[in-house]
Amino acid sequence: MAYAALSDLLTMKIPNWLTGGLAVVFPVIALLVGMDISALINHILAGIVLLAAGVAMFVPGWMGAGDAKLLAGIGLWFGWGTALIDFLLLTAVAGGGLTLVILVIRSIPLPTFALSWDWLQRLHNKKKGIPYGIALAGAGLLVYPTSGIGHALLSLAN
Repeated sequence: MAYAALSDLLTMKIPNWLTGGLAVVFPVIALLVGMDISALINHILAGIVLLAAGVAMFVPGWMGAGDAKLLAGIGLWFGWGTALIDFLLLTAVAGGGLTLVILVIRSIPLPTFALSWDWLQRLHNKKKGIPYGIALAGAGLLVYPTSGIGHALLSLAN
């Protein structure tokens, strides 16, 4: 998640290998923690619904493709339940705050020393979107320890 946030900040892209990795690793971890088939289906359905929601937001340009895929990947790990609700609410709040901060930054001219920083030029460009992957990843990291699969992994570690 930290890599996704940093990548989105610096390049405004979230690598496909990262979101694909979330999907590939999930069933392995689910088996490791002894998740039953109904819970596994619950998690897969959450990922599918969030992918559909992400695509629906991508089509009109409200969200980037990488953000939509990351949303689905995180949803896969949380499944339906309070962790997913907490994640979505925290993402909305963090994303709103992030958007406001970036809009303020975009209204202020960049200092001369920062004009050669490509990532800051992209972030400052009013024609570019908001790197929403930062909010998604941050919320995912904060909620994960309280999620069912997060608890199960912590139990295995102890």
